[in-house]
Amino acid sequence: MNTNPDQHDVTVIGGGLAGIAASIHLARAGLRVLCIEGDAPSGDEVGESLDWSAPALLEALGLPMETLIAQGNATYKRHVILKLQDGSEQHYEPSAWLERAPFHVDLRTLHVDRSTLAKSLREIALQHGVKILTDKVVDIEKRGREVVALTTHQGLQIRSPWFIDASGGTARLFPRAFDLPVDEYGPNKVAIWSYFTVPESIEGTTLYATVPRRTYMDWVWQIPIHANTVSVGYVTTGDAIKHMRQSGLTVCDIYESQLSRFPPLQKLFLNKKPISPRVTSFRCRVHRKVSGPNWLVVGEAASMVDPMTSNGVTSAMRHAVEASHLIAKYRRRRRLPYLATTLYSWRVRSMASFFNVGIEKVMYDWPIREQIGPLTAGDMYTIPAWLMNLLYTRINPTGLVGTALFGLVLASLRSASRIVSWLCRRFASSPSAAVSPVS
Repeated sequence: MNTNPDQHDVTVIGGGLAGIAASIHLARAGLRVLCIEGDAPSGDEVGESLDWSAPALLEALGLPMETLIAQGNATYKRHVILKLQDGSEQHYEPSAWLERAPFHVDLRTLHVDRSTLAKSLREIALQHGVKILTDKVVDIEKRGREVVALTTHQGLQIRSPWFIDASGGTARLFPRAFDLPVDEYGPNKVAIWSYFTVPESIEGTTLYATVPRRTYMDWVWQIPIHANTVSVGYVTTGDAIKHMRQSGLTVCDIYESQLSRFPPLQKLFLNKKPISPRVTSFRCRVHRKVSGPNWLVVGEAASMVDPMTSNGVTSAMRHAVEASHLIAKYRRRRRLPYLATTLYSWRVRSMASFFNVGIEKVMYDWPIREQIGPLTAGDMYTIPAWLMNLLYTRINPTGLVGTALFGLVLASLRSASRIVSWLCRRFASSPSAAVSPVS
């Protein structure tokens, strides 16, 4: 069965956050959109703690902060707390001066329930006329660097002038089809998480960490997605999980033992109810080219940023805005200019690389963290990260000059992180057994 290219203008692969967001923006711009959703939303999405740039992007999709709170789909996030096993802690929040002129930054952001957020965005997409097809893309017909058609598991052949790949970090359909070069950051990681009902609500995202000398850091998140529901997850390297599994521990054993290192989390296991934690593995990566003559890649299919950065949701929605704008702008040409695709790829790569290099060099790996202390390292990472997000939002660097200048700033900050890490490692005393899987 074939679909006529005159039936829709854009085919979006993927019904996750980036795909649905792009579909909404495209439909609002007057384009006819088909969104191919591989499976119904599972409710297992991570990325529940948002940074301070995300609320404006959600509001642009039709979900203001106050609406999400009133519907019970989110809670306010005013700060991030890093707690160490020795009892020390640090609170990270935007400075009060950001509230004043000329910045006028709302110092609140959100923790969201990703499953209910997905449902709300899906309803908005349907209201705007987006057609959603539950199917899976199994083949891509190409002509040079163009995408001509898609074949689905059900045997449909789908043609349209424009395509967006929002297939996610595992599938990455267009990057694989066009063999797009990729940069990877840090080791393979595993997240194990579950949800708990708690008697009292908490405010802010809390990160727990142990930082033994000369080791790669693992950590635990605690995020209040509802007034009395918290998401709690453990993140470590894939090699560490493999070693623990080979020693005879089950996933449940690993999860409970790692959380129980921190007294505030021990009470989560007092009721002795069986826990079936969710598990996902990931590798932070960024594709160097994420666009072609009639296609763009968005979300985790384009770049995967570490969950500690709280930047994944912002990145996905930002990609959706920029990709949909480019297609709407050049819809009559039916082809994206080379400069426009190059600048889009540059922005995606620059931002994701900045966050991944920063979090790997400053927090995960040991040299900087050990020289200045993990709490101060948190400041060293968060301050430039928040400022770059704010700057990106305010100047909207979509042109040649803006993209080039912003890319230069990000490249300078990445280089600074690498140089400081090298110097700290160089002048540290030689470790007897340093564990540092960062590439």
